[in-house]
Amino acid sequence: MILEPKAAQILAALAMLAPSCFAGEYAVLSNGFRIHADRHETEGAIVRLYANGGVTELPAQQIAGFETDGEAPKPKSKSFIAPLKIAPAVPSPEELVTAAALRNGLPPEFVHSVVSVESAYRTNAVSRKGAIGLMQLMPATASEYGADPTDPRQNVEAGTRYLRDLLLKYQSSDHQVSRALAAYNAGPGAVDRHHGVPPYRETLAYVGRVLRKYDKQATPAKTARPSGD
Repeated sequence: MILEPKAAQILAALAMLAPSCFAGEYAVLSNGFRIHADRHETEGAIVRLYANGGVTELPAQQIAGFETDGEAPKPKSKSFIAPLKIAPAVPSPEELVTAAALRNGLPPEFVHSVVSVESAYRTNAVSRKGAIGLMQLMPATASEYGADPTDPRQNVEAGTRYLRDLLLKYQSSDHQVSRALAAYNAGPGAVDRHHGVPPYRETLAYVGRVLRKYDKQATPAKTARPSGD
């Protein structure tokens, strides 16, 4: 078969282009990934990758180089391998409460009952009187325990230590737990002045709510309940 000169030139050109058109190439990105393309064009700061009848535009600065299809991948330099960073798990408010209770020798159910009534586990809770965070610490109390009341972990730790200290303060009382809770709500001064739970509507309601929640949560573990009530 004799080809006409023009047809022969076209076939010759196609033969020369075959390796690049059909074999293609890989664009090696700066992060180490490789993208297959039939060919590429560079226009200023933009590189166009042509593949399967479509085109993908990338910033030239994201491309480290090109490899022909079939070429053995070049060893990636360490600069291409980004270290895997795993963010530390952030404890939930419930986990913070349980951990603080165990550290301070209190039944977790008891401290959970206090936090549930105080803030419903809202880390950003602020009362009208200025009590802050999960355990609704007043700034003066937080300062006494060297805590930042806006930090959930420090808030729970300081509040739990304060609750423990109040239980120790009233440990000789037949109503140790009620008095400690009343002091947590209204202040130790009010409890001492009234020789027991002060007759404040808010404080009486508070003590009752905490004890009911604790009784409900501690049913399977009654022996863990603080003695005195």
